[in-house]
Amino acid sequence: MNSPPLLTAEAMASFTARGFLRFDAVVPEAINQAFLKEMGDIAPPAPGQRMMRTYGEMLARAGVPEAAAGTLLDRVYAPGTALSDLLQVPVVAGAIRSLAGPDPVFDHHFLHVTFPPAYHEAAGQENLPQHNHQDSTIDPRTAFDIQIMYYPHAVTREMGGTRFLPGSHLRKVSEAAIARYQNIRGQQHMVCPAGTVLIVHSGIWHGGGLNLSDQTRTMFKIRINPGKSQTAQFDLSTLVPQAHQRPIFYVKGPQPHSVEAILMTPEPWHENDTGRLEFVNRIKLWRYITGDDAYDADYWMTRLETLA
Repeated sequence: MNSPPLLTAEAMASFTARGFLRFDAVVPEAINQAFLKEMGDIAPPAPGQRMMRTYGEMLARAGVPEAAAGTLLDRVYAPGTALSDLLQVPVVAGAIRSLAGPDPVFDHHFLHVTFPPAYHEAAGQENLPQHNHQDSTIDPRTAFDIQIMYYPHAVTREMGGTRFLPGSHLRKVSEAAIARYQNIRGQQHMVCPAGTVLIVHSGIWHGGGLNLSDQTRTMFKIRINPGKSQTAQFDLSTLVPQAHQRPIFYVKGPQPHSVEAILMTPEPWHENDTGRLEFVNRIKLWRYITGDDAYDADYWMTRLETLA
């Protein structure tokens, strides 16, 4: 089998800084339709039946395989199934290889279905969005897991696509400690065509939106652990050596597009002072990803390490 196309240095820098990569409509429609068929029909609840029971019955019928955590990813999904084919889509396979390294490991997967208002009304329950959260308790590692979020059908704004906060992945919190935060500046919502894949750092802040449409919304998530090294797994031929640090003040003209510029671009929610912590953490993560322990951007680490 041919090697998948690896991510470029600029794509890796964007992931380092923002915590996600989005690939719209990269999964062929044949795979999308096969996936939906394998998951099966989603029947509305019986009047008065609790939504959790309806959801549990749906998951029991769905064609999601049981798989033990710690299994090599390429052994989880049977050849010829939609999920196996999904992971072999070249852009998806290349991103996984670049981010998680060789022999990635399966952590868990889950079929997320968000129901329209009529389902909640039938169950006599309120229709609520999912709270903001990270998918773990506090995780102090520099190493990171990735999560594949696959959207097999088009998602409209009314369907309440996944919301997430770019650049939040390096702020370590304990799962739902951020549940009280809503509508943060710069957050994005997944409004997308069928076959879209969102790949996120495991620390990204996110939550399921409120479905106000008359259709169910389906998303399939796969969490992947690195099996071996995550260092220097992307397309190294695209990494341009850094000649010098950029000037910080009194810039006389436009600066060239570079990895450094990507890493030092703030998010709308960054504060002027504590937002600088994100720059420091991005540099640390870039050092890990590239294996270059001397790398710096805008002199942040150098001033901290001089005469340490």
